[in-house]
Amino acid sequence: MLTGCVIGFPAGNSAISVKVFETETACKDGAVEIDMVINIGKALQGDWDYITEEIKAVTDACHKHNSIVKVIFETDFLTKEDDKIKLCEICTRVGADYVKTSSGFGFVKQADGSFNYTGATLEDIRLMRKHSGPKVKVKCAGGVRTLDDLIKMKEAGATRSGATATIQMLEEAKQRFQDK
Repeated sequence: MLTGCVIGFPAGNSAISVKVFETETACKDGAVEIDMVINIGKALQGDWDYITEEIKAVTDACHKHNSIVKVIFETDFLTKEDDKIKLCEICTRVGADYVKTSSGFGFVKQADGSFNYTGATLEDIRLMRKHSGPKVKVKCAGGVRTLDDLIKMKEAGATRSGATATIQMLEEAKQRFQDK
């Protein structure tokens, strides 16, 4: 069984040196995949130099250990299309392996007053696929709750998905596709 680890989770506000230390430690302990949350506050401020340095540092640490890195944008907080495009461009430039929508912890206040998250949307997946380089894969996470959601995300450009209803989706797929 392969091991993955989260870095800067869930808020992404750890210092770059801390994220690199977490990455190095996780990789030395056997992690082959790292999911890092960007510093959301810095992204919201438009501090793209910091974000570039952060993503590059963690990406370099991962690749030094032959591990892959998935960069979590937390799209429930970063709602501006231009910010998401900029992040895709940065991830492409520094060689990140994946761009990813959500950690599943990006809770925001909903119209009914409750706190929840949306996670992956088809619009975000299409945007991320369009603005990431051909070597960068797209992972949808959060909001993928049905087999139809999963299929739509794949069609929009996601190559990997995080889902909380995996068993339900697999059962539905067995029933739907068993004769094909």
